[in-house]
Amino acid sequence: MIFLRGSSVRSRQSCIFFLIALAVSTPSRAQDTVLPSIAGEQIPGPTCGGLPQWYMRTPASTCTDDELGSWLADIDHWRAERRIRVGYDGKQYERSELLWTQSSYIQTQMMVHDRFFYNPTIQKYTVDRYLKDLETRYGGVDSVLIWPTYPNLGIDDRNQYDLVRDLPGGLEGVKRMVDDFHSHHVRVLFPAMLWDQGTHPEGTADSEALARELATIDADGINGDTLEGVPRTFRTASDGFHHPLALEPELGPASDEMLNYNNMTWGYWKYDFVPSISLYKWLEPRHMVNISNRWAHDHQDDLQFAFFNGVGFESWENVWGIWNQITPRDAEALRRISTIERAYRHLLVSKQWEPHTAMLQFGVFASKWPSSDATLWTIVNRNHYEVTGRQLAIPYREGVHYYDLWNGAELQPRHEGNQSILSFPLESDGYGAVLASIREDDNTLRVLSTMHALSEQRLARFSKEWVSLPQEIVSAKSTVPPTENPPGMVKIPATKFVFSVNGIEIEGTNDNGVDVQYPGERSARRYHDFEISIGSFWIDTYPVTNAEFKKFLDVTRYSPTDQHNFLKDWVKGTYPLGWADKPVTWISLEDARAYAKWAGKRLPHEWEWQYAAQGSDGRVYPWGNAWNPNDVPAVDTGRMMQPPSDVTDHPRGASPFGVQDLVGNVWQWTDEFTDEHTRAAIIRGGSHYQPQGSRWYFPQAYKLSQHGKYLLMAPGIDRSGTIGFRCVMDAEDKGAS
Repeated sequence: MIFLRGSSVRSRQSCIFFLIALAVSTPSRAQDTVLPSIAGEQIPGPTCGGLPQWYMRTPASTCTDDELGSWLADIDHWRAERRIRVGYDGKQYERSELLWTQSSYIQTQMMVHDRFFYNPTIQKYTVDRYLKDLETRYGGVDSVLIWPTYPNLGIDDRNQYDLVRDLPGGLEGVKRMVDDFHSHHVRVLFPAMLWDQGTHPEGTADSEALARELATIDADGINGDTLEGVPRTFRTASDGFHHPLALEPELGPASDEMLNYNNMTWGYWKYDFVPSISLYKWLEPRHMVNISNRWAHDHQDDLQFAFFNGVGFESWENVWGIWNQITPRDAEALRRISTIERAYRHLLVSKQWEPHTAMLQFGVFASKWPSSDATLWTIVNRNHYEVTGRQLAIPYREGVHYYDLWNGAELQPRHEGNQSILSFPLESDGYGAVLASIREDDNTLRVLSTMHALSEQRLARFSKEWVSLPQEIVSAKSTVPPTENPPGMVKIPATKFVFSVNGIEIEGTNDNGVDVQYPGERSARRYHDFEISIGSFWIDTYPVTNAEFKKFLDVTRYSPTDQHNFLKDWVKGTYPLGWADKPVTWISLEDARAYAKWAGKRLPHEWEWQYAAQGSDGRVYPWGNAWNPNDVPAVDTGRMMQPPSDVTDHPRGASPFGVQDLVGNVWQWTDEFTDEHTRAAIIRGGSHYQPQGSRWYFPQAYKLSQHGKYLLMAPGIDRSGTIGFRCVMDAEDKGAS
C-alpha cells in the first residue's frame, strides 16, 4: 500500500481518494454526464447551495427545484448506466443471511486487549460489561469488529489465525464469546490481513483458512484490512462452508463490480459545506457504509454526512491501544441518530432515495426516503448557528400526519395553496428528522417518546472537549538489598540519568495519548525526555536462561493459572537439548514476575534497563554509536522462527557496565502501564526475528532511545517466542518504588 497508517487523517484520506479514484473517476468520465470527476467514495453534491465566496458572480442561495432536479437526473442517469457497465444484479443483498448488514448502522472496532472486554483475573470474557458501557455512553452498537492481530502481529511467527486460536479459551471459548454478542443482537466481524505473508504459512488459501475459522466460531463477517474490496474467493469459500460471511473492505471496492458481493464498506470521506453522496449507497441503496475517522477528536462532519446519507458510523475508540473517546456531544448525537436510523431502517434502503431534496433555509440540507405509505427526511444544519421557522415545503396531501422525530413532537403544517409548510428548530451544526405518514403506528410512538425525552437537553449542553485518558505505571515493590555481591549480576551506580526515549508505534503520529505516560508527565505521549534520580541497583549480566528458569520450576513447582503457550518450545517439561543457555521465552509478564520474586529480585524499571545499557553518555547502542551486526545475533527473516542465540554468544555487544545480550536477541519485559481500557508492557532491546513483506508487523527497537509498547490481554496470548526478561535487585533500602 502507498498510504501510511500513521499519517495524518488528511494525508491518509487524500491517498485513499487517489487510489479509489483510479478505479472510479476515469470510467465515470466516459459516460454521458455533467458530473464532476468522482473521487473516492463520494459523489459531489449540487453546485448550488454552497457558501458565498468573493469570486462568485451571483450571491449564494438555496437550490431551486429546477437546479436540484437537473442534478438528480444527472446522477440518476449515471447510476443507471454504471450498473449496466459493471454487470450489477444485487442478488447478494437479497440473501436472508446477509440482511443484517443493511441495518448495521453503528459498528465499533474493538481491540481484544480492551479491559472492558476481558478480565484476566477471573479468566472470563465480559461482553455484558463492554456493551453496557457503549449503551450508556452513546446508545450501543449493531456490530463489532473484534481485533486480535495488529499491532502485536509479527512479534513472533504466529500468523493472524494463530492469534485468534490463542485467544482465551481457544476457538471454543471464542465461539461462546461470539454467542454472547449474538444474545445482545450484535453481529461479529473479524479482520482479514492479506498482508500477513511473512509469518508462518497456514498451509491453505487465506480465503479458505479464514472462512473455516469464522464458521467454527460462528462469526458473521470479514473486514478486509487495507483491502480495496474483499476478493470474490472469500464469498465462494464462506458459502462453501455453508456459513456465508458479510464482506467489508476497509477502503471500498476497487471496482464498482465488487459491490455484487461486498455488502458493506468503510468510508474515509472528505467534507465540504454541501454534503456529498455516498457512491456505493447511491449505486445500491442496501449497501452499508460505516464512516471511519479513527484519529479525529471531533466527529461532527462524520455524523452529519452519515445521517444525511442514511449510512453508518464506525464508533472506534480503542485505536491500537490508544484511547480516543468520542466526546459527550458527539456521543449524544450518535445516540439520537442511531435511534432514528434503527427505527426507520426499512425507509433508509428506499430505491426512491432523493438526496438533496429542496429546503427553505440556506445551509440546511435533507435527503428524502419515500415508501408507499411513509416518507422520511434526514436533515443536517451545516450552519454554525441555530435555524428556526419555515424549513420544508411539500405538496399538500389530505390525511397525512407530520412528525418532528428529532424533537419528538407532531407538526402542524401551514397550508399555503397546494403546499404544506413545516416549521421546526434546528440547532447550530445540528440535525433534524421529519416523518410523513398516513398512520401513527407503535414504532413511531416509541420513537417520539424516546426522542422527546432526549431532546429536553439540547446537544449544545454536551461538551465538545476531548481529553486524553490518564495512565498509571504499575508499581513494583523494592527488593531487600543483598548483603554480598549476588552471583551473575552487575552493580550499577546511583546517578541522575537523562532518560530520553520514544515509542515506535506505527500509527498515531505525535498525538496526545500515544505511547505511555511516565510519572510526572501530564499525559501519554510518544517522546519522553527528563532527568531522573536512579538509586544504585544490581542487574543480571544476562537474560534469564532456560536452565535458570528450569531450576525455578523444579524448586517451586510453579504452574500458571493460564497455561496456554507456557514454555511452548519446551518438550515434556524441559527445554530442548542444547538450549540451556538460550534466554527463556514463551513466558508472560506474570511468569517473569513470579520468577523474580522467587529469586529475591524484581523486573527492571525501563529507565534502569536503559541506564544499564547506555551508561551516561547517551550512546545509541550498548557498544557505541554505530550499528555492528557482528555484535548481535543474525537477523531471522524466515516464515518459521528460529530459536534465539545463547546469551553468551556476543560478548562484544556489552554495555559500558558489562551488561550483556541487551539488543537483538530477545525483547525483555520491563514496566507495565494501565489506563481504564488498556494494559501494555514496555519491552526493550528488540529481537532476532523480523518477518518480511509488510510494514505493519511489530517494529523493532534496537536503538537505546526506542522502546516497544506491547498490548496485554491474557497470559496465554501475551506469551511470545521473542520476549524474555532479566532481573534487578536494589542495592539500597528504598522501600516501595
